[in-house]
Amino acid sequence: MKRILIIGSGGAGKSTFSKQLAKILNIPIIHLDVHFWNPGWVMTDSEIWHKTVDNLILGDSWIMDGNFNSTIEKRVKRADTVFYFDFSKYRCLYNAIKRMIIGRYFFKKRSDMAEGCKEKFDMEFYKWIWNFNKDHREEYYKMLNDLKAEKNVYIIRSYREKKKILKQLRIES
Repeated sequence: MKRILIIGSGGAGKSTFSKQLAKILNIPIIHLDVHFWNPGWVMTDSEIWHKTVDNLILGDSWIMDGNFNSTIEKRVKRADTVFYFDFSKYRCLYNAIKRMIIGRYFFKKRSDMAEGCKEKFDMEFYKWIWNFNKDHREEYYKMLNDLKAEKNVYIIRSYREKKKILKQLRIES
């Protein structure tokens, strides 16, 4: 495991997992949200975004969290390991709303978010989470199934599975 991609619905815990994994494996983290969003939640231009991702995936080792389907093919191609967080929409929505409340009202700053992007109640984002499994699960499973022969693929469906994987990696490293 040198180039690790972590994907799944918003609110599934990808960034938290990537931080835990980075401590165990001593591999740098790339939070894609940090590179995609500009202050005030302004998206990066598509051409610039693709060039940015092209540069980010050149590294010898990284843990990269985030979906961004427009660049997933090139990131998956470069990765040697993929973790897919397949959690229920209820769990993910709960986590996202909880994260927003803690960030907004208790001023907890997130290291996985770009400067100038303050937590906000974002109905469009919550709808995306609510529909993520319906809209993306099938295509992700197909992609992951196609990758199993050549890459390490982990599908995490619960916090128990997540803890078990982290524990096993601590033992191995």
